[in-house]
Amino acid sequence: MLLAVLALALVASVAWCVWLATQRGGADEEQQAREEVMQTTRTFMLRMGTYGPDQLDDNGRLSSYRTQVREVLTPKFRASFDKTVPVVDQLVAQGGVSRSAQVFSAGVTTIDADSATALVAGAFTDSYRIDGKDRAQEPVPFRLQVKLERIKGEWLVDDYSPVGDSEEQDGQQPPQPLDPGRGDGQ
Repeated sequence: MLLAVLALALVASVAWCVWLATQRGGADEEQQAREEVMQTTRTFMLRMGTYGPDQLDDNGRLSSYRTQVREVLTPKFRASFDKTVPVVDQLVAQGGVSRSAQVFSAGVTTIDADSATALVAGAFTDSYRIDGKDRAQEPVPFRLQVKLERIKGEWLVDDYSPVGDSEEQDGQQPPQPLDPGRGDGQ
């Protein structure tokens, strides 16, 4: 009788351990997906928010900028980005505009198997060429909501929009990444 109870206890403990291992595996996968979403969000902001005259090609276009940003966009968002990025080309080529982005933090607000929403905060620092000299402006903070989709196992940015009231930002309009791709869901 004691042997039967011990055998039953052994089977139950093995089953319990297997169940715990499968539960932990699911949590690890979700955490890995969250990390991937946050990394893609950071990469997107740094790539889209960093450009300048040193990136212009012989045709006066930001070809490497386009390539780097497009790598982290969904096909739908790429089309929108491609339509609006010539404005950035023009500002950089004609006005000597430079922008650098700094990401302070990123976090995932929602996630499922094929979509996620992240929040990202940071600052853009713009500079302009005036009389042959670069004049840096004060950094301007941003807070954005970034929507992502998982396509063929890779998290890609599908849209973004400002978060928060412009009144909260010292009465200033929230800065935009010079509108490549609109980023307002339209």
